[in-house]
Amino acid sequence: MYLWIIAAFTAYFIKGLCGFANTLVFTSILSFGAANANISPVELLIGYPTNFILTWKNRKSLDYKVYLPLAALVLAGCIPGALLLKNADVSNIKVIFGNVAVLFGLEMLFRDKKRVEGNPLSQSSPRSRLTFGAVGLLAGVLCGLFGVGALLAVYVDRVTDSGSEFKANISAVFIADNTFRIILYSALHLLTFDTLKSALMLIPIAILGLFAGMKSSSLLKEKTVRRMMAVLLILSGVSLTLQNM
Repeated sequence: MYLWIIAAFTAYFIKGLCGFANTLVFTSILSFGAANANISPVELLIGYPTNFILTWKNRKSLDYKVYLPLAALVLAGCIPGALLLKNADVSNIKVIFGNVAVLFGLEMLFRDKKRVEGNPLSQSSPRSRLTFGAVGLLAGVLCGLFGVGALLAVYVDRVTDSGSEFKANISAVFIADNTFRIILYSALHLLTFDTLKSALMLIPIAILGLFAGMKSSSLLKEKTVRRMMAVLLILSGVSLTLQNM
């Protein structure tokens, strides 16, 4: 249980700092000794209240044009993701996702460097409907499978201009995803009494980590936080790949 406590505090400190990556960190720490089908439901219940906290904290930066359509696409992808979680060996999928996370992390670092050099690539980047749909559906599958929002982070990072906008909109999407997955996991019997008991024990630890991360975020430059987000993606991707090869 001590490892679960460490994982909860660390993962939600990162969430408070960057707005995402809690699932990647939580899963990476625990996947050496627990099955993903046991980890994901617990992390889902822990993450639910923290997403409401982040959304409320940054509510003035919410943009319905960002979070509503993306939430719809994510929900559409959750069903196949959850079914894979229940019925399939997901080791190979984890390896693929780990490599994808590394590539996205490198892309975010490169794009951030371009911003610093005076070539902003956020709002000026083209918002292809095809790309938007593909990213949203794949993000939904990954959320249903692992609860992982890395693809969401990449997309929302492209269409927002500040840390508060990023955290507000990605947390709003996570709320929709979490609500749907709680219902879906319950129907698939992935949520049990033991899952609920473990989550209730870990939620105070997670909220403590979240507020510590939020406080740290307010003390750091936004450029530093953005680079940390990219590095977290890369490290999490490498961890997932190595654990499942």
